[in-house]
Amino acid sequence: MTSEYVVAVETRPEPGDMAAIVRGLTEFNASRAAGETPNYLLVTLRDAEGTVVGGLLGATYLGWLQVQALWLPDALRGGGHGTALMAEAEQEAIRRGCPRVFLETLSFQALPFYEKLGYVIHSRLADFPPGGVRYALTKNLL
Repeated sequence: MTSEYVVAVETRPEPGDMAAIVRGLTEFNASRAAGETPNYLLVTLRDAEGTVVGGLLGATYLGWLQVQALWLPDALRGGGHGTALMAEAEQEAIRRGCPRVFLETLSFQALPFYEKLGYVIHSRLADFPPGGVRYALTKNLL
């Protein structure tokens, strides 16, 4: 490394700086994956006024749907909303030609929920967070 470059921890990163890194990695990956890039997916749950009160964020990429975030407030859990959000995302994945799903969850989050939906633990990482477990799960949609 030459002195013309500086390595620094950015404790308050700028969104544009973060986007530059993601963009660079996306371009690199596309150059090795026949030009394919993630196709983002947002499935929302809205109230009567149209306000987002929960939802799912993910992307289809290289034959997979990767669920990156699924969130519902406590008051809306257990009412079928999470199942509906997952079903919509899975159907969209199939429409996009992605018959498999990958997601991660922590031991204090929603492992039983995902298992009830047919997801299978692919791997577990102990002590992430300390005293807990991080699970990677997959599901074949077809």
